Amino acid sequence: MADENSDAYQAAGVDVAQAENALTRITKRLRTTWPESGPGRVALDFGKYANIVELAGGQGLAICADGVGTKALIAQMLGKYDTIGIDCVAMNVNDLVCVGAKPLSLVDYIAVERTDPTVLDQISIGLTDGAVQSGASIPGGEIAEMPGVITGWKPGLGFDLAAMATGTVALDAVNVGADVAPGDVVVGIGSNGIHSNGMTLARKVFFDDLGMTADSQIADFGRSVGEELLEPTFIYVGESVDVLDQNLVTGLIHITGEGFLNLTRVEAPVGFVLDTLPDVPAVFRVMADQGGVPRSDLYGIYNMGVGMGLITRPENADAVVALAKSRGKPAQVIGTVTAEPGTVRITSNAFTPVDLVNDGKTFRPA
Repeated sequence: MADENSDAYQAAGVDVAQAENALTRITKRLRTTWPESGPGRVALDFGKYANIVELAGGQGLAICADGVGTKALIAQMLGKYDTIGIDCVAMNVNDLVCVGAKPLSLVDYIAVERTDPTVLDQISIGLTDGAVQSGASIPGGEIAEMPGVITGWKPGLGFDLAAMATGTVALDAVNVGADVAPGDVVVGIGSNGIHSNGMTLARKVFFDDLGMTADSQIADFGRSVGEELLEPTFIYVGESVDVLDQNLVTGLIHITGEGFLNLTRVEAPVGFVLDTLPDVPAVFRVMADQGGVPRSDLYGIYNMGVGMGLITRPENADAVVALAKSRGKPAQVIGTVTAEPGTVRITSNAFTPVDLVNDGKTFRPA
């Protein structure tokens, strides 16, 4: 998510400052549960895309959890539930590969205001599709009916969808970007729209500020607002496992909440310059041009057309791009790694040339 200095996000009702303060207290307490050695030892600190629990024989079990957030409301608005499960799987497995793991399995949790067998069946279609795409199994899950706790777009429609996913990785193959070095290049794999982050702000822009409905047609989308926002998140497992198996990458970055600020999550003390970004999907253009969302906020909240970043040595860039394209994803070199720790500078792209640099966890004009 964006930092508390993001006025747009704050206005949409997301108080990230309070969330981060709470998270600091929570993680301090949870760390007291970690074994110091042996099976069950926690291999990484908090803050990675996933953590890894040590198993026997030098193997690790990667584990993470995530959900679809308020994208569930878009599904309710359209009465369409057969793709939201893809988003749930994607948000988890795309994180797992960013520590070098291969997805193994996940279990889902569906909390509903009222049990509707047809809706649950539709959700299971997407969950199954996403699992097949990622090569993971779904051995179980939980459905909880909680009227009074879960509410929705209209009475009786409320649901929340989340999952916990696991993957496997040899402990000596864990990749959290420690080997990223100045001179490396960033290959960006294209997104297919807004994915599953920043939906609270998007809903505010389209439905509150612009007065649209989920059925409103936008020429630039070639479909309705609701259909554009509900487009399921790309799953990047195939191409990510390919480059990991061939030792072609020094780091992997899932561009989710916090947008391109996610690049600073690599463990190496480096920075980034992004100077060859692809075209920006129409949804972000409309949010900027009609909704008035500052570009500095957009780049610190959304994927802006790049859903996954694969960091590689320059000599391997062509191979990484080719592998991504062989999986049906658009891909190109979008920037380079610098020796300025923690910095991300965006110098230009096809979206009205910009020059932004991060100030902590926000972007500002350079």
